[in-house]
Amino acid sequence: MEESDDAADWVALRAAAGIGDATGRRLVAAFGTPARALAAGAAALGAAGLAPGLAPALTAARRDRDAARAEVARIAAAGARLVRCTDPEYPAALRETAGAPLYLLARGAPLVAEPAVAVVGARRATPYGRDVAHRLATELVQAGVTVVSGLARGIDGAAHEGALAGGGLTVAVLGSGIDVVYPPEHADLAARIASSGTLLSERPPGEAPLPAHFPARNRIIAGMTLGTVVVEAAERSGALITARLAVDEGREVFAVPGRIDSPLALGPHRLIQSGAKLVAGVDDVVAELVPALARRGAPALAGAAPAAADPADDAVLALLAAGPLGVDRLVRESGLAAPEVLARILDLELRGVVAQLPGKQITLVRR
Repeated sequence: MEESDDAADWVALRAAAGIGDATGRRLVAAFGTPARALAAGAAALGAAGLAPGLAPALTAARRDRDAARAEVARIAAAGARLVRCTDPEYPAALRETAGAPLYLLARGAPLVAEPAVAVVGARRATPYGRDVAHRLATELVQAGVTVVSGLARGIDGAAHEGALAGGGLTVAVLGSGIDVVYPPEHADLAARIASSGTLLSERPPGEAPLPAHFPARNRIIAGMTLGTVVVEAAERSGALITARLAVDEGREVFAVPGRIDSPLALGPHRLIQSGAKLVAGVDDVVAELVPALARRGAPALAGAAPAAADPADDAVLALLAAGPLGVDRLVRESGLAAPEVLARILDLELRGVVAQLPGKQITLVRR
C-alpha cells in the first residue's frame, strides 16, 4: 500500500494543472518527494519557485487522489511499473536533459546502466536499410551496447530484431500507452522485447498513438542514449527530429550513407554534410562511445567492479604489445569475431588499459 500511495503521489503531481514534468522535477528537488510538495503551503511553494497561480492546483491534487490511484491500478494491471526520475533504474543520460519526464512507465526487465545508442530511420525502409539496421544492432549489442529505438515499422523494427538476434539488450520507447502496441503487427516483437529488454512510455495506459506523441517520444530516445544512428530518412522525418534533439543535448549523431539517387538517402547525407559521423561499420560507432562516456564522467560504469581476466583480452593485448594496430587488423590476427574485438576494446579502454590514437589505431597505455 505504501508503494502504491507513493506512485499515486507522483502521478498526481504530474497531472496537476499547470505542473507537468519540468515543474514537477523542480518541486521534487526542492521538497524531496511529491508527497511533501503536494502538502506544502503556498509560501513554501513560492519559495521553491512555483508561480503563485499554480498553488491551488496542487491543493486540488492533494485533496482528490482518486484519479491518480485509479491510474496506478491501471499501470499495475498492464504489467508495468513506475520508474521515477529519482530511481536508480531511470536512465542517467535522460535525467540530464531539460525535457526529462518526471517518471516513465516500464514493462519488462529493469533498465541497466550500459552505454546505449539509438538506431532510427524510415518506416518505409528499403531492404538495404533494414539489413544495415539489423546488422548494426546485432554487432552493437555484441559489443556491449544497448540498442534503443521506437518500435516503428521499417528501420526501428529491424534494429530491435537485430539486437534480439545478437542476444543483447534493446529498449523500445513507445508513442502510445505502455499497454498499446503500435503498429499492431509488432505485438509479437514487443512481447519478445519485454521478455529480455524493456518497453518504455511516458503515456498513461490506454493512450492512443496520436501523431503529436511521436516527437515527444523522440526526445526520450535521443535523451537516454549517447548517440543516434540514422539509417535511411527523408529530408523531413521523425528520425531527423531525433538526430536534431541528440545534437541539442550534446550527443553524437551518426548517419549511414545510401544511394545518391534514393530519396531515403537525403536525410543521412544532409546529416553527414552537417558534421554527423559517417557510419561504414559498427566500429565507427563504438569508436565514439568511450570519448562520449569520458565526457560524461562514465557515471553508469563508475561503480562497476574490475573485470575478471578474459582470454580474449589476452589475445588483443598480445597483439598490441608490438605497437598500435587498427581494429581490422586486430580482428584478422586475433581470430576473434569483430563484435568480440570491439567489445574487448571498449572494455579495455574504459579500464584505462588501451587508448585510441588518430586514425582509429589502438595502443596500450604505458604506465
